[in-house]
Amino acid sequence: MTALPTTGAPAVPAASPRAPWLLTVILTGQFMAILDVSIVNVASPVIRSDLGTSGSGLQMIISGYTIAYAMLLITGARLGGRHGGRRLFLYGLAAFTATSLACGLAVSAGQLIAFRLLQGAGAALMVPQVLSMIQTNFEGASRARALSLYATVISGAAVIGQVLGGVLVSADLFGSAWRPVFLVNVPIGVGLLVMGSRLLPADGPQRHRPLDLPGLVTLSLAVSLLVVPLVLGHEQDWPLWGWASMAASVALAGIFVLVERRASAPLVPARVLRAPGVVPAALAVFGVMATYGGFLFSLALHLQGALGDSPLRAGLTFIPGALTFAVASLNWRRIPERLRRRAVIASYGVAALGYAGLAVALSGDGHGQPLLAISQAVVGFGLGGAFSPVLTIALTHVAPEDAPDTSGLFVMVTQLGQVVGVATFGTLYLSGGSITGVDVALAVTTLVTGVCALPLLRR
Repeated sequence: MTALPTTGAPAVPAASPRAPWLLTVILTGQFMAILDVSIVNVASPVIRSDLGTSGSGLQMIISGYTIAYAMLLITGARLGGRHGGRRLFLYGLAAFTATSLACGLAVSAGQLIAFRLLQGAGAALMVPQVLSMIQTNFEGASRARALSLYATVISGAAVIGQVLGGVLVSADLFGSAWRPVFLVNVPIGVGLLVMGSRLLPADGPQRHRPLDLPGLVTLSLAVSLLVVPLVLGHEQDWPLWGWASMAASVALAGIFVLVERRASAPLVPARVLRAPGVVPAALAVFGVMATYGGFLFSLALHLQGALGDSPLRAGLTFIPGALTFAVASLNWRRIPERLRRRAVIASYGVAALGYAGLAVALSGDGHGQPLLAISQAVVGFGLGGAFSPVLTIALTHVAPEDAPDTSGLFVMVTQLGQVVGVATFGTLYLSGGSITGVDVALAVTTLVTGVCALPLLRR
């Protein structure tokens, strides 16, 4: 028997013929949102040449999407809980699709920056509903399978974006250069809108909880003041305003805690944070995504910079890790239940071993094959064996009515982890650090993350 969704509409049983289609729709939407982060990185040199964009303008084209996306995720989650996950998913998908078309047709850097910000806002409305709908429409083994697919999409989209971006830019379809990296979203988005309007469970009567505007504004400002200097800091040589912005972010985070204590409907209810496993799981998810984001970014820079690989070849290099991430994520339930939580902790050690292998493989002047591919496979297997089980364990004790708020928390943690990872490990590499040093730092961080996850061993 499945849990009832917060909207009051009947859940879709895992055995229902509609269940696979529901997952197909929402996970494809999730896939597109993540794809759009990495696919544009590959096209950036062509965009700069075609539009005559400055360095800071190009950075905003690449990062504007992430800034808007990260800043508005909690808002999107709360709106989904207030107005219905189906409705907000379709609204966000429609906005994302329309702004993807606008990005592909942009004729100036200013237009492209504006449309990228709006595209990120559309993704922020859509993405939090994915985890929320999984939580409210599936339970038990069916929920674990859905979360495994969710984790696989997150890891695979980042890698596929680099490969697909290289293919589309190299093909130069009809002389369109970089534009297909945005336009590819349009037919997929339209198809998902048609399917979603027919297949997603209807939103029933809503619980009209207060929107908690003070909390939303405070948290959104805190996140934006952190994310903006992290994504722009290195390009501008870490200016004083960036450090002041991050300090203000810490202060606003403290104010947010005080505001939430007095709120009648806080963004993240205290009972969610008190649910067994939620806080250590959030720390563990943050660490996994920080190391994964830093790994993808720093290795891509090394492959295309120091080793002179094309974007397509660099993207293809990441395939072993993406495949093993998927294998571990989709099969961890085969481990006997009494051993699963220990296996989660052990997975962090496996990933750290893989990062150490990367340090050895890349200590010379070449690609270090086959050790590079083997080490990536080990990293992917370790991270895949950690991410899905951690989410499943954390969501086990969260009440269905708290699904939207919990979804917003974990989606924001996931996104912030990636941003912080890229900024931290990317800066370490770009500031003169060797790729070997970065990989050692990734290994140490992964072990520390495993320590944060130790409370999950308690049942």
